[in-house]
Amino acid sequence: MIASADLPETIPIFPLPGALLLPRGRLPLHIFEPRYLQMIEDAMKTQTRLIGMIQPYDAPGQAGKLHAIGCAGRLNAFTETDDGRYMITLSGVSRFRVIDEVEGFAPYRRCKVKWSGFERDLGRPEHDADFDRRTFMEALGRFFEDQGLKTDWDSLGEAEDELLINSLSMLCPFPPEDKQALLEAPSLSTRRETLMTLIEYALRGGDDEVMQ
Repeated sequence: MIASADLPETIPIFPLPGALLLPRGRLPLHIFEPRYLQMIEDAMKTQTRLIGMIQPYDAPGQAGKLHAIGCAGRLNAFTETDDGRYMITLSGVSRFRVIDEVEGFAPYRRCKVKWSGFERDLGRPEHDADFDRRTFMEALGRFFEDQGLKTDWDSLGEAEDELLINSLSMLCPFPPEDKQALLEAPSLSTRRETLMTLIEYALRGGDDEVMQ
């Protein structure tokens, strides 16, 4: 486990639309672009092996702009394929807020970040005292059927609150801006409420309302 004192001021940034990493979550990635291959190699040489996952904006006039909040993951699994690609897994450590982008000679982007405000991310798994699991799972079942998705329902039913809510937040096929809303949720209960709203919105066909 990484202590708050060990978190660096500057981290490499991997802007990837729709890819969500949350604290204590695991995100597998397939790396093949030369600049990100170099990023992985450089991260492996550091003590913390942290890489910041962040959503880029996808709107006219905002090319290259990053959201203010991302989540850093520790590179804890690494496999190289015969043709030089990397298969990695990031383990979510803590969210961060971007202060400024750092100019330099690296082919990938780096940012100066601050970790304050996300101290809970470094603690023990959260619990959701108000979680109505039965109602949630019924809505989730309808959503998966509507989306043509399959899962191991026995495993989902046995999962702890945080593992269930965060895994679904990471895996469900929501648009990038909705993924960002899930990332920025201040607590597990808020994330569960946001997730439920997104599920219900999708089940209504996405009409009559616009997610904010």
